[in-house]
Amino acid sequence: MTREADRQIVVTSEDLERLQALVESARQRRRWEDLHLRALAQELDAADVVEPADVPADVVTMRSRVRVLDMTSGQESTYTICYPSEANIDAGKLSVLAPIGTALLGYREGDVIEWPVPGGVRVLKIVELLHQPEAEARPRRVKES
Repeated sequence: MTREADRQIVVTSEDLERLQALVESARQRRRWEDLHLRALAQELDAADVVEPADVPADVVTMRSRVRVLDMTSGQESTYTICYPSEANIDAGKLSVLAPIGTALLGYREGDVIEWPVPGGVRVLKIVELLHQPEAEARPRRVKES
């Protein structure tokens, strides 16, 4: 896993609480040896935690829908980052415990990420953040005429 040296992912306080519980639950089921689960725990430990109302609108959070480009193959894919119980790859719902799900969480539109997957290392660019729940929940400001 390579991230820019001084970069931290951004995670909302609510997502942090749920994700830490998910990591602990998996740890108790002896799945802790999985590399991607350890990677998620490391990312959460180093994350810049913010309140949902304060998360920047270009950050991939839980239940965000994002379009990514595989920099090696040139293939674009669209995923919604979700919890394992909601995962359905045919519907584009990617578990945060899947290596790519872990890789995308907390990064911003335009970022390029190198992340280990079972077949090697993937280099992914976040092309567009199509939906972020926190941004959708914010009240919209009306311009005064």
